[in-house]
Amino acid sequence: MSSTDIWVLGGYQSDFARNLKREGGDLADLTREVVDGTLDAAGLSGEQIGVVHVGNAFGELFANQGHLGAMPATVRDDLWETPASRHEAACASGSIATLAAMADLRAGNYDSALVVGVELEKTVPGDTAAQHLGTAAWTGHEGDGVKFMWPHMFSLVADEYADRYGLDEQHLRAIAALNFENARRNPNAQTRGWEVPSLTDDDSTNPPVEGRVRRFDCSQITDGGAGVVLVTDDYLRRNPHLRPWARILGWGHRTVGLPLQQKLDKSEGNPYVLPHLRRAVQDAFGRAGIELDQLDGLETHDCFTPSEYLAIDHIGLTDPGESWKAVENGDIAIGGRLPINPSGGLIGGGHPVGASGVRMLLDASRQVSGNAGEYQVEGASTFGTLNFGGSTATTVSFVVGQGASA
Repeated sequence: MSSTDIWVLGGYQSDFARNLKREGGDLADLTREVVDGTLDAAGLSGEQIGVVHVGNAFGELFANQGHLGAMPATVRDDLWETPASRHEAACASGSIATLAAMADLRAGNYDSALVVGVELEKTVPGDTAAQHLGTAAWTGHEGDGVKFMWPHMFSLVADEYADRYGLDEQHLRAIAALNFENARRNPNAQTRGWEVPSLTDDDSTNPPVEGRVRRFDCSQITDGGAGVVLVTDDYLRRNPHLRPWARILGWGHRTVGLPLQQKLDKSEGNPYVLPHLRRAVQDAFGRAGIELDQLDGLETHDCFTPSEYLAIDHIGLTDPGESWKAVENGDIAIGGRLPINPSGGLIGGGHPVGASGVRMLLDASRQVSGNAGEYQVEGASTFGTLNFGGSTATTVSFVVGQGASA
């Protein structure tokens, strides 16, 4: 084993169908649940954690609470005086917290880290929530006069595909239908009990939200958290009784400017709509030493169906502009060539923003350790994630492989 190997020792996800405000709970209650559940899953106490990294995007807006690096110690006495910090990168906040923890471990500062992603979003009416979430765009410079910023932005992504390659919107509906179907197998998915109608362009059952994006093309606002414990090789050598779920094989991280149109202008003439996203995935594959055909599945950022459509060709599953082929051929279904979002993703599973990047890594780790339950991809030994914030301004990808217990 290399001295720089980082292992996922265990993790926890809250039930994304819950409404903490309705239960009388708050961000502290959610953090306590996730921290306790994560440490229990890893078989560690707080005293055995060297450092804590918290991913959260909108604590001040939805919960009137900042300084969330201090929240784990607030709710757990055995984390008192443990160094901790909070990380914000819109929907990629959890992945950035993970990268920061990995950097701490690789630098030798610590040999164990707790990574927690938490977000409350059901504290305000839906229109107010949409305004809060819209602050991750370039406020005052894009989306003027638009009621729902992010459906609008990813409708523009779909427009770009339509202009460059053509687009049959039924392929977007099919992506949504598959993610809702997958979510039924996931006991933590927000929509597992929903009665979702047949997804067509019927304005009464699937009304337009912005442009090409309809109601069921959208990920679901919700409350939730997820956590993982990361450790080094040295930690495992000193604690041989511990059996990690997964090893982080590779990672990619690219950041570009806030405005979507700036990104599209820079990609003019490139076969990929957002080439920096493809480079982030290629960086992860390169560090992991794998090719796409060695990947057994992917948890990707389907904040809207156009974002998953984007992921399909950008990871190389199809040629540019031909994501529809993977949808029609069943390549992205469980049992297909590359199952995408077997958990239900964000559309089916829910999207508490600061938690999503950690949740993806947790689900990938569950897959390669055989702990994914009814949504397990048979024989999975290598799994990827693709998480991004805003209109892909911050993009992070991980590849994980089987842990020592496999």
